[in-house]
Amino acid sequence: MTAPHEIAAGIRLVVFDVDGVFTDGRIWIGSNGVEYKAFSVRDGVGVKGLLRAGIEVAIISGRASPAVDKRMAELGVTRVIQGREDKGTVLAQLLEEIGVERLHTAYLGDDTPDLGALRMVGLPCSVADAHAEVRAVSTWISTQPGGRGAVREFCEFVLGAR
Repeated sequence: MTAPHEIAAGIRLVVFDVDGVFTDGRIWIGSNGVEYKAFSVRDGVGVKGLLRAGIEVAIISGRASPAVDKRMAELGVTRVIQGREDKGTVLAQLLEEIGVERLHTAYLGDDTPDLGALRMVGLPCSVADAHAEVRAVSTWISTQPGGRGAVREFCEFVLGAR
């Protein structure tokens, strides 16, 4: 079995879930009905590092949120797919569109809707506070929880493997 560090060295595409990964999993809804999310600026620095290194970055989220569109646009992430719970199907389409092999793809998730996508990639990863089933299929698990530096830690792991 190949070590996660060795697989990370060949990663060409990183795919992230959002809620519970970029955020702590909570959703704030104001009295006006507007949804709010809190993102870590430090996580954004990690994502920008991946992009600067020539690694494709994509988002697949089961929920649709304008806040996610705005944050990802700020980071320069152009492949943002929201409102899709069939993440494995979406990921398969994305891999074909980009032309990246599963072995050269990493996915960072936190909950059971991510399992289909996690089982497809060469480097399945989870945040520290992920659901037990997700941690069980992950070959790399952050020490930080979602929304609290897990994305940055993951980005540094991938970049450090190069």
